[in-house]
Amino acid sequence: MNDKKSIDEKISDALDVNFDKKELEPKKPKEITVPKEDIVALREKHANKDYADARDSLKDLIDVGRDAVDGILKVASEGDHPRAYEVASQMLKTVSEMNKDLIGLHKQMKELRKEETNVNNTTNNSIYVGSTSDLQDLINEARSAKKALNNNIIDAEVIEDDG
Repeated sequence: MNDKKSIDEKISDALDVNFDKKELEPKKPKEITVPKEDIVALREKHANKDYADARDSLKDLIDVGRDAVDGILKVASEGDHPRAYEVASQMLKTVSEMNKDLIGLHKQMKELRKEETNVNNTTNNSIYVGSTSDLQDLINEARSAKKALNNNIIDAEVIEDDG
């Protein structure tokens, strides 16, 4: 008695519908091509936003640290307890490190922007082989036209003398 039916067969019998077992092909992901310029612009946009967020966070932490230093210095001066002065010095050190981190953030962003703007510049060194007179003729067309006119006049005088 091996009359066990699959769930699909039971449903098709109950609904009087023929159920075709087709293997569904997995959908292939669509390939999206994004221009390189868009990717670079998007990265730059994210980098600028992250820079602004990090800068704002550091500045807020520095402000909170200053307030905390002021408070702990009041506690230390009122209590004259060595531990309070130790905590105050640690707070001062922490705030100064945050200031250094802020400056370091500026330097890192400057380097990042410098890397993005670097373009491969090709320098072609051209060498001219010839006289300076020929070079001046190439550069200054008016000079070369006068020279050609003078050469034609000189050639005409030589022809008249021979004739």
